[in-house]
Amino acid sequence: MSEKNREGKRNARERLAVERRKQKAADKRRRTLIVGASVVCVLALATVVGVLAANAGKSGKSGASGPAIAPSGATGKGALAIPVGKDSAKSTLTVWEDFRCPACRAFETAYRPTIHQLVDAGQLRVEYHLVTLIDGNLGGSGSRSAANAAACAQDAGKFSGYHDVLYDNQPKETQDTFADNAKLIELSGKVGGLDSPAFQKCVKDGTHDSWVVKSNAAFQSARFSGTPTVLLGGKNLFEDRTMTPAKLKQMVEAAGKS
Repeated sequence: MSEKNREGKRNARERLAVERRKQKAADKRRRTLIVGASVVCVLALATVVGVLAANAGKSGKSGASGPAIAPSGATGKGALAIPVGKDSAKSTLTVWEDFRCPACRAFETAYRPTIHQLVDAGQLRVEYHLVTLIDGNLGGSGSRSAANAAACAQDAGKFSGYHDVLYDNQPKETQDTFADNAKLIELSGKVGGLDSPAFQKCVKDGTHDSWVVKSNAAFQSARFSGTPTVLLGGKNLFEDRTMTPAKLKQMVEAAGKS
């Protein structure tokens, strides 16, 4: 065998060895990612279970007492839904949300323009259910206080605008900024006609706190996996990885033509 051929074979073996080392490294990284993802999923599931257990355990220690006073115009079983849109709309979007929840804000950011468009066109009605998962998970009372303030805004006929302001000014998940009534009242100044003595008293008194606790208990009983839970015709849109605002619009418009 010539020296040239031997050199060629040696180079080929070396290249093969290099490729095998790269493949082993890639396989190791892939196994690490799979294991890591599995751990994250397990931890996420444990967190959800922990949140539900924490909330259930705190139901009697929530700081809310007295009768559950529903906000004006609340509908559905137990009057736990705040409706936005016309009753005549052929499609109803049911949203379970927490004002401290980053994923809820992400949903809002992506879908709000489309939802507003469909609501304004009379094609979609939205029923909002307010829950307090983050309070149970990280402590604090910002979820409940913000939900109470939103219910107070509903009493004033300003829910939709204040709802959007809360998400636009959502603090970091670990910061319980919404527990401060003064902050919630300050934000009401961004919604024309909302900041009034009646609204301020409703916020400070926690008028709808017990109603929020009742709403959160209904969420737990339904055994939803987390917030936001967004349902259209019984289908959880947030769990549909193919869902987009455009697809939601198509579904609602198709229902309107049927």
